[in-house]
Amino acid sequence: MGYSGATAPFPAITALPAESLPDDWWDPGWQAAQTPDATGLGTVITEAPEPVTEAEPLPEAPAPSWGRVLASTFSLWAERHLSWLPRTSWRVAAMSVIGAGLVAMCVGTAGVAVAALSPAATVPMPAKPKPIPAPSGATVLPASMATAAGPAKPTWLSVPALGIRTSLIDLGITKSGTLQVPATTTVAGWFTGGPRPGAVGAAVIAGHVDSRTGVGIFFWLRTLRPGDRIYVGRADGTMAVFTVTNVEMYAKDKFPTSAVYGSVPDAELRLITCGGVFDRSTGSYLSNVVVFARMTG
Repeated sequence: MGYSGATAPFPAITALPAESLPDDWWDPGWQAAQTPDATGLGTVITEAPEPVTEAEPLPEAPAPSWGRVLASTFSLWAERHLSWLPRTSWRVAAMSVIGAGLVAMCVGTAGVAVAALSPAATVPMPAKPKPIPAPSGATVLPASMATAAGPAKPTWLSVPALGIRTSLIDLGITKSGTLQVPATTTVAGWFTGGPRPGAVGAAVIAGHVDSRTGVGIFFWLRTLRPGDRIYVGRADGTMAVFTVTNVEMYAKDKFPTSAVYGSVPDAELRLITCGGVFDRSTGSYLSNVVVFARMTG
């Protein structure tokens, strides 16, 4: 039945006979009416439950060390394969294995560090040659005798400060217009397109810095200093003496051709080789080392 109006009373509730109630039915008011002398059902006090708080997370167990992992692994292996040995022997063997591993690791780490820091990890620098005595036994022409016609053809070169004593070969111009280089790294060559050493002008002698097999005749050329002497012997038995004035390095794409090969009023000498950074993609150096010297004796 639905509720039809605000003034309409609720229908009266008719008490049900006790015998018609189910066995599990119970109502406090009904119980009080049936037993008026009862002191009451009493007061039931229900304590409020304690507020539930989130449990603090347990601290994470630290990760086992690699030493413990190794020991446990070895122990499990020993239980299967070395069951005839007492457990004390397993522990001794496990400690021995761990100790050997530590030693091997330390030795390996030290080896890697030494290899990385040692100069031997790269190509070792060859020892600089010891200086040699200045050549003698040839007639030295003074610088004042330098002429445009030029002296005899040069045949050998000596640089005592670098321990160099080499014969000279003839060098020309390649098809691409560049200076030829000697076919071997053990000798230097004189550029036949320029003045002869001792004639007025800038004579040019070139040599290799190194090769796949080792250092070249001019490997130490960059270490020359102003004041060092250079000797050039000639086919007529005379010798021209030059004194270094400066040593320069030029990028090959910015090579000062006029300063190296251009005309000068005196008898001068240029020693040329490669230097600077080595470009592995092209198999050549990116720069040139040029020694400038003036005839002084």
